[in-house]
Amino acid sequence: MAKVTKDTIIMDVLQIDAGTAPFFLEIGMHCLGCPSSSGESIEQACMVHGTDPDMLVDKINAYLAEKEN
Repeated sequence: MAKVTKDTIIMDVLQIDAGTAPFFLEIGMHCLGCPSSSGESIEQACMVHGTDPDMLVDKINAYLAEKEN
C-alpha cells in the first residue's frame, strides 16, 4: 500500500493517485501544477497555507487505504 508522510513531495502524492488533488484544493492549495508548489513537501505546503500537515497526511493515507480495499 502506498503511504505518504509529511516529507512526501506533493507531485509524488499526485503521481501515486491523482484523486488526492481535492485534498490539497480544499485547504487552499490551488497551485498544484506550478513547479515550485509541486516540488514542496506536504509539511512545507501546509506551513504556507496555515494547515495541520498531520491532518492532511491522515486524510490522504485513509483515502489511499480505502482504495486498496
